[in-house]
Amino acid sequence: MKTKNTILIVDDEPAGREALEGLLLPLDYNLTFAGNGVEALTKAAALIPDLILLDVMMPIMNGVEACRRLRAHPLLAEVPIIMITALDDHDSLVQGLEAGADDFLSKPFDRVALRARVKTIIRLNRYRRLLLERARFEWVVEQADDGYLLIGESDTVLYANSKASLYLGLVADKRKPVAKSTGVAFLEVARKQYRLEPQRAWADWPCQSAESLPSSRYLVRPESPTANAFWLQVDVLNIPAGPEANRLIRLRDVTAQQAMQRDVWQFHAMISHKLSTPMMGMLNSLELLTRHITSLSRAEIAEISKVAFETTQRFHEAVQDILQYLNAPTLARHGAGFKLSQLRPIVIGIAAALGLKAVTVSYQNELDSSRVLFSKRAIELVLQEILENAKKFHPRHAPQVEIAVSLASDQQASIKIFDNGLRLAPQQLAQLQTPYYQVEKQMTGQVAGMGLGLAMVASLMWEVGGNCRVHNRNAGPGLVVELILPLAVSAESEANDSELNLSYAFAEAEEVAVS
Repeated sequence: MKTKNTILIVDDEPAGREALEGLLLPLDYNLTFAGNGVEALTKAAALIPDLILLDVMMPIMNGVEACRRLRAHPLLAEVPIIMITALDDHDSLVQGLEAGADDFLSKPFDRVALRARVKTIIRLNRYRRLLLERARFEWVVEQADDGYLLIGESDTVLYANSKASLYLGLVADKRKPVAKSTGVAFLEVARKQYRLEPQRAWADWPCQSAESLPSSRYLVRPESPTANAFWLQVDVLNIPAGPEANRLIRLRDVTAQQAMQRDVWQFHAMISHKLSTPMMGMLNSLELLTRHITSLSRAEIAEISKVAFETTQRFHEAVQDILQYLNAPTLARHGAGFKLSQLRPIVIGIAAALGLKAVTVSYQNELDSSRVLFSKRAIELVLQEILENAKKFHPRHAPQVEIAVSLASDQQASIKIFDNGLRLAPQQLAQLQTPYYQVEKQMTGQVAGMGLGLAMVASLMWEVGGNCRVHNRNAGPGLVVELILPLAVSAESEANDSELNLSYAFAEAEEVAVS
């Protein structure tokens, strides 16, 4: 709804006030009146009018003095003032302009001139206020921790604050926070430095409807040997429609949140998988000794004590692994990467710990000698998560799992994990990479279950420049989880490779059929 402009008319003569009222009332202004300078100051401070028509000759406080005091008031200093003088009162005119008046009118009034000047000054004042508000807005946006961009209908960058210019490598004008590279497409600039993840969420860009997105949109700069991964969350903010269908884009640095979320998942996984087995061995051994020590022979006591000691050692080693993790700077990439030949024994250990009897691993074209840019610790957690889910969501908790390693491209390796468990609906598959999403309706969204785990698997892949895809098997029940990982530049064997230090020293390898 359009707001009326307020005009304060100050004149000690009722006839003068009535004359101005008669001329201005048809123009649909909100008119208010004061009979002297003191009253004018009080009403002006209360109303903050859009224009003051101020008579010069008044008792108590004349118009010139009132003008000086209005200009000295912090809230009224910018309010336009038109002085009203007699036709031959040149001195009052000069004094009024020196006091800060914007214009003057002489009595008797010229109807056309009066209305024209009032309209012009109010319009200029409105424009001045808009410029002031824009300057304040730009200052606030410049101080913001987030990046903000105004994107045109053709995806061109119309405006970028300093933070957005920094994130996207745009050259900002030192005089104003508008990117010099106006006309460049947002996605074109973003793709030069970032990966757009998850890819499905970007397929319908620049869709603004959050309900239509499978998850949040991210710009991810993969981890490098000299820098950790960097995450920007991209939000499309709705703004009132203007002459062009512009969109406001917010770029928020969520690197710390992603790292914290991943740390919670990893720490939970390490606690659950590394401590549960040795802890059970300790408890069972000590329980036997406590309950039956009087009836046990010395040889039996020695044997049980040996088991308790060995499981305690394993528990201690697991705790040391966890403490080492807490001091580790990064999870995804570490050193020269992960050698694919290490995949088979890791799978053996995980499958044995989970009690999986039918797990096979196969390599394509001797790819097991290649190296991917992913840490051994990370691949252990990723495989643990996927195999545990395969068992958990299998109807009989006994899935048949096939792991196939092949080339996805000249620079990427593919690790596909097939199971014969549940099939998922399309909307469930679309949400699997959303943190805390749970497939089972009764789940609460906590760390346990198929939720944060697969989301973290996907985020780890993105951080090293890889990807994670989940889909139903083409034939028969079950899912396929595909891990795409970048290959190291050199896949040559190292003569001094140390022996594999498997983190999973559980049951005997013979329990798992590995082809």
